[in-house]
Amino acid sequence: MNMHKSFRLSAVAMALYSAFGGTAWAQEMDELDELIKPESKVSVGIGVWSKDRAQQGIYDGMREGDKAFWLLDADIVKRDEVTGTWMTLKTDSLGVDGSRSLQGEYLRQGDIGIKLEYNRITRESPQTFNTPLQGAGTTKQTVVNTGLDTAPRRDLTLGTLREQTSLGLYKNLLPGLDLNINYQHEEKTGTRAWSPGHSVHFVTEPVDSTTRQIETALSYTTKKWQLRGGYNGSWYKNNNPLVRVGYTGAGSVTNPTYLSFPGDNEAHQFFLNGGYNFTPTTRATLKLEYARAIQDDSLPTNGVTDWPSEHQRAVGPDKLDGKVDTRLVHLGLTSRPFKNFSLNASLRYHDVEDKTPIRTYSTAGAAYNATSPDYVRNSYTTVTSKLEGTYRFAKVYSFTAGVEDKRQDRDRPLRVTGAEKEIVVPLRSQVDETTGRLELRRSLSDVANGRISYLHSRRSGNRYKRALWDHSDDVGLGGLQDIRNLTNPLHMAGRDRDRLRLSVDWSPSEALSFQFSAEEGRDDYDNQATMTHGLDKGTNRLYSIDAVYTVSDELKLTAWYSYDQNKAEQSHYRTHTTGGSGGGFGDPAVKYTDLQDTGNSLGLGLRWEFTSRLNFGADLEWFRSVSKYGQDVSPLAAGGVAVFPTQANLSLGVPDIENKLLRLSLFSTYAIDKSADVRFDFIHERWKTDDWTWQFADGSPFVYGANANVDGTTVYTKPKQVSNFFSVRYIYKFQ
Repeated sequence: MNMHKSFRLSAVAMALYSAFGGTAWAQEMDELDELIKPESKVSVGIGVWSKDRAQQGIYDGMREGDKAFWLLDADIVKRDEVTGTWMTLKTDSLGVDGSRSLQGEYLRQGDIGIKLEYNRITRESPQTFNTPLQGAGTTKQTVVNTGLDTAPRRDLTLGTLREQTSLGLYKNLLPGLDLNINYQHEEKTGTRAWSPGHSVHFVTEPVDSTTRQIETALSYTTKKWQLRGGYNGSWYKNNNPLVRVGYTGAGSVTNPTYLSFPGDNEAHQFFLNGGYNFTPTTRATLKLEYARAIQDDSLPTNGVTDWPSEHQRAVGPDKLDGKVDTRLVHLGLTSRPFKNFSLNASLRYHDVEDKTPIRTYSTAGAAYNATSPDYVRNSYTTVTSKLEGTYRFAKVYSFTAGVEDKRQDRDRPLRVTGAEKEIVVPLRSQVDETTGRLELRRSLSDVANGRISYLHSRRSGNRYKRALWDHSDDVGLGGLQDIRNLTNPLHMAGRDRDRLRLSVDWSPSEALSFQFSAEEGRDDYDNQATMTHGLDKGTNRLYSIDAVYTVSDELKLTAWYSYDQNKAEQSHYRTHTTGGSGGGFGDPAVKYTDLQDTGNSLGLGLRWEFTSRLNFGADLEWFRSVSKYGQDVSPLAAGGVAVFPTQANLSLGVPDIENKLLRLSLFSTYAIDKSADVRFDFIHERWKTDDWTWQFADGSPFVYGANANVDGTTVYTKPKQVSNFFSVRYIYKFQ
């Protein structure tokens, strides 16, 4: 490598010396030397947001207004040309108490490399919770009955913190043989909004977990062979396995409630990836994987001593003993048997075998294995084959045709009732999907390039197996016991899918260029006469255009716009009450839902080199999204007409949700001298929403419960947030 560069530079030097003499030769050598040496930067600055920005500051750690933030960044690169050794140090947002990173690397090309990295990732909830909850964020919390007990209230801002430390090692062992080892350790802490589940009470989830991952791989490369194999391992540990929630006063809930977390688990994977070049135009690839995931952590309730009397301790095993094996085999072949024709074929086998024992975790002191278990197996095998060919003609055109066939065999989840095994939900044991693809592409043109493609897929399978579900004890439910046998599951329902995609790159002149893309998609689900509930149809579309106009070497303008829309229509089974204080079940009905999400995005940009020392830049971003939830309910029985007598009463739609964001960014850089710049930034940010998730239509905040037997926690959110950001940085550059 060094010999090649020395020869190239010597040839350039001799040519310059012969043509222009020693002065030109020396000047050109200085310029080449500047290009070869990497540049390093260190910047120090300070910035402030004028007002709080809880929504847009979820991840960047700068949600508080009227507070100064240090801006410390560095990108240091050093290279020893004699040994080919690179040393880098890079930091991002080091002075902000939020998400930030620090990365250092030592690399001697073709020999050894070490990389150390630290990432801090924060997520702060945009809502504020005013609550009397005691012990928030701990494993022992107490819900206060505000109707019977007086306790101080306080504001809580919830959030999580992930701290990742990783170490990577690279070593060349022999010519063509490399070793890579990567280890990552992550600690995740914080609090999230939670609830006991049986009632509308506010509690917090105390997040405290540790995840460790390691990857070890050997890579071997020759002119013919490329192989990479090794081991991946992961270990997850939950440091808070159980949370005890107590209650004050004599409300509807007096005994403690226990809430559990995911148990400790681990996974181990062995893999081998490879490729072999038969000829310069024919190549085969191979991928082999075997993995085992294990969850054998003891149930956290084993140590509970004050279990509520009305909920007797479960009788059963003390742990799940979960075990899932995964196998993957992928074979691929690419070839160009003729000058203008290429072929791509692949075969993929993916098997997931759930070996977790089917056991009973009974309640109320029932005998072991006497009632339905809380866990059922879910194993499946998928075989995917693909064949695709491309033919090139007229020098700039190519036509591609391909087909992909996916066949899946699934276990039907079972439950155990005594000595009998029953189907839990109506599933297919076989799911088949075939996709065809056609594409026409134009390339290698200086003015216009583009492609248009069409995909059609058809998913089907064998007949559904009806669920055996006896719900005769639920008096008054009518046909509710058959609801499971009326549902068409999304992931295996019969479906026709069509996709049309178009993309064009157009440069009408040397200064102006456009990029345009469009995609239309339609899904049509096969809701059979016996499987009437689920998705019926769906559509999606995406259009985008980007433009770049270079006015001069000093002035450049950019613009982009995108539009996306997703729709889905589905039907649900529901019941409505017949009135009265008991609120009993009435006649069943079908609820039709028409969901729609529409987004518009616009961006404008300017880069202007005003003088040799002064640069300006501006970016304008605008975003608007609207989510619509159209709902209609139609009675299925004559008795239902009494509840919904007119068409006007059929509408149960909820208000639309609209989100808007406008961000204007202005910046300017002034070069003090060759090695130092000063940069000024200004950002104007406006965000607005009418999201009713945490507030009511009249703008009032959401409250946990509406009577005296609840804690009365109030959730506050600002539907409109406007803030301005000012910053100044000093940037030092060196080599």
